[in-house]
Amino acid sequence: MSGQELVTLNVGGKVFTTRSSTLKQFPGSRLTRMLDGRDQEFKMVGGQIFVDRDGVLFSFILDFLRTHQLLLPTDFSDHLRLQREALFYELNPLVDLLNQEHTLQPRSALVEVHFLSRNTQAFFRVFGSCSKTIEMLTGRIAVFIEQPSAPASSSNSSPPQVTLLPLPPQRPSYHDLVFQCGSDSNTDNQTGIRYVSIKPDNRKLANGTNVLGLLIDTLLMEGFHLVGTRTVSSEDRTECYSFERIKKPDTLAMNKTLKSGTTLVPEQ
Repeated sequence: MSGQELVTLNVGGKVFTTRSSTLKQFPGSRLTRMLDGRDQEFKMVGGQIFVDRDGVLFSFILDFLRTHQLLLPTDFSDHLRLQREALFYELNPLVDLLNQEHTLQPRSALVEVHFLSRNTQAFFRVFGSCSKTIEMLTGRIAVFIEQPSAPASSSNSSPPQVTLLPLPPQRPSYHDLVFQCGSDSNTDNQTGIRYVSIKPDNRKLANGTNVLGLLIDTLLMEGFHLVGTRTVSSEDRTECYSFERIKKPDTLAMNKTLKSGTTLVPEQ
């Protein structure tokens, strides 16, 4: 049978058509012996090779044979059954991939946004279970504070110039950041209004509600979902917004550059 010849399999009632060369990716597998006629368990029925196994799980096996990668749905829970099928077909590289269970389990990232609006000021504190999320937000959020510029001359005919000085958000720890916007309570003419900008949006916002909306939009675009809101303190009316993101499993692939053994590497 030539490598370009099409083969039709009936696996547990599900029909698959692929090239012979795809099924013979691994010479030591039962699929190779099946096509070579060296495994009598597989029978030709009506022009199709009948395989009395799970057809749904075979779709993942066929995808692996085509790409040498293993990428399962986030909600996939049949790792042990898929490993059993890989053992049946004697696909040792796939078995090795499935043994790396920690890379196959979806992981969640949690974020809490604490928001307090008081008079003309708004205060934010963002907590994250993953420090990379906090680093991402720190790189996008910038705080600007108004500061009067020194007058160019003694003439009072022109209005005073105002300079916006950029300030990074505060990082009390690896897992949280703090910033604020609005008018400072200190009115000694040395400080002014604080604005917040969140990339890629170029606006500089002083209204706390607008900043909150932009921050929520940023988290939603990063794949987070709003899962709950609550009032943290009834006295100061601090609001808490809880977000969750389920991290998809890593794509695992075989390192094709190595001839001996099977080396498995995550796809970047």
